[in-house]
Amino acid sequence: MNEITVKIWREANTIKIPEYATPGSAGVDLCSMKYCILKPGELSLIPTGIRLEIPEGWEGQIRPRSGLALNNRVIIPNTPGTIDSDYRGEILVMLLNMGTDPFSLSFGDRIAQLVFVPVARAKFEAVKELTPTKRGTGGFGSTGIR
Repeated sequence: MNEITVKIWREANTIKIPEYATPGSAGVDLCSMKYCILKPGELSLIPTGIRLEIPEGWEGQIRPRSGLALNNRVIIPNTPGTIDSDYRGEILVMLLNMGTDPFSLSFGDRIAQLVFVPVARAKFEAVKELTPTKRGTGGFGSTGIR
């Protein structure tokens, strides 16, 4: 398993440093730093109170917590959200309440997962044609469901 060192700055010492819940966890939980109520259909940026220094060649991906979506219909609409290695601002999580009831958040509630992923940079080469494949230009649904 790859391991990297990520420097973290916390707005207050009461904000927990993210931890992996189990040895097999792919991501760490991000927690809300404020109390708020998301009305049905409401979209809000939720502060986490942390800033990160992600090593070059890596990105942080903000992903949903499955329990929030399943049990409360609260989702992250831009998933995965990307945190670039040169970003030094506060990590914010965009939450959308797709349910019919208000959803309340408290300080410390787990609202998202953060996964670190290596990044490859593409070098583009202009060509007159691409190598043909069996699929060709078949797009959405072209391979069927079975």
